[in-house]
Amino acid sequence: MDRRLLILALGMFAMGTDNFVVAGILPNVAASLHSSVSAAGLMVTFYALTYAVAAPVMAAVAGAWPRKRLLVAALGIFVLGNAISALATELPWVLFARALAGFGAALFTPTALGVASALAAPERRGRALATVTAGLTGATALGSPIGTFIGGFGGWRTTLWFVTLLGLVAMIGVWAMLPSVAQPRSITLRERLAPVRDLRIALTLLTSLFAFGGFLMVYTYAGVVLERVTHGDERILAGLFLLWGVAATAGNLWAGRLVDRLRSRHIINAMLGVAAVNFCVLPWASAHVVSAAIALTVWGICGWGLIVPQQHRLVQLSPQVAPLLLALNSTATYMGLACSGVLGGAVLQSIGGRYLSIVAAALIALALLLAEAAYRRIERPRMAPHAALERETEPA
Repeated sequence: MDRRLLILALGMFAMGTDNFVVAGILPNVAASLHSSVSAAGLMVTFYALTYAVAAPVMAAVAGAWPRKRLLVAALGIFVLGNAISALATELPWVLFARALAGFGAALFTPTALGVASALAAPERRGRALATVTAGLTGATALGSPIGTFIGGFGGWRTTLWFVTLLGLVAMIGVWAMLPSVAQPRSITLRERLAPVRDLRIALTLLTSLFAFGGFLMVYTYAGVVLERVTHGDERILAGLFLLWGVAATAGNLWAGRLVDRLRSRHIINAMLGVAAVNFCVLPWASAHVVSAAIALTVWGICGWGLIVPQQHRLVQLSPQVAPLLLALNSTATYMGLACSGVLGGAVLQSIGGRYLSIVAAALIALALLLAEAAYRRIERPRMAPHAALERETEPA
């Protein structure tokens, strides 16, 4: 396997660990800084919102900058943000540092994915994207539990130092192991932003927003959704999520191979369709350990297996601005996370947590309709020449 892809995956692993591990250390952060858990929860908000806003903007602004230098700078900002977080003694400084780390992640992630797609031959592009994205999915299975485990011994600051170290190793690795990356051709900012007005791209991005809005709504409130099987025991919940993370990593890598062999349409539709049905039965499957484990396995495979074919579809539509489109896709995912938290909270108050996954299934079903609409728009330009030829050959 290309070692350049592996070092990019390590950077993604650091980003994913930083994103997912914070939820587990919030109570300790609040106690240490003499604030409420809800106030400490702004650490997640500042990171996510900075990422969502900065990713597409910086992908457009920095699109012509040297790739290697940009990746190293992004990891440097990420490392600095986490180091300040670990040293801060007041919540405002922690929040500022989380925003700084989010900015570094927003700069790194789409650039790394764009480099991965450029390094691979077209017929292996899906595997390359899956390899780098595996760093993110691997963080859900390993990075977050390891970070939380470390924090149990040395406190929340030790956890953030662990993330800082991951970022530093990735930065050194990129500098040493990524000797040359093709410089993107110089194009204007107007050219870079032109694909955003393409309805095919807009529909694809909306697919990500609604799909991950549904997937992450259940993740955000998993403690409530799975309460009947966990009985409030965090160890059981952690075990289920370890299974979910392993399934997510496997689903991502599997999808990367499939997308090089099959059409993205079939993979996207299959993932969304199976996921919607799985969430519809989750209220009953969550009553028993075995059925809950099966449901979480399917959820992990379908949820994270959707990422690569979505990325692949966007890169195929406009490869010359791939980093911008991948950044917009990340923004759609993070916006889905933010909106799902609000919507999920409202659903919990109205119908309770047991049937939350039904609402999530409706969002995923809507994503399926949007994905099919995007496909039809993609196919229309291809069909037009054939239709014109048929009209020309018709007898008068």
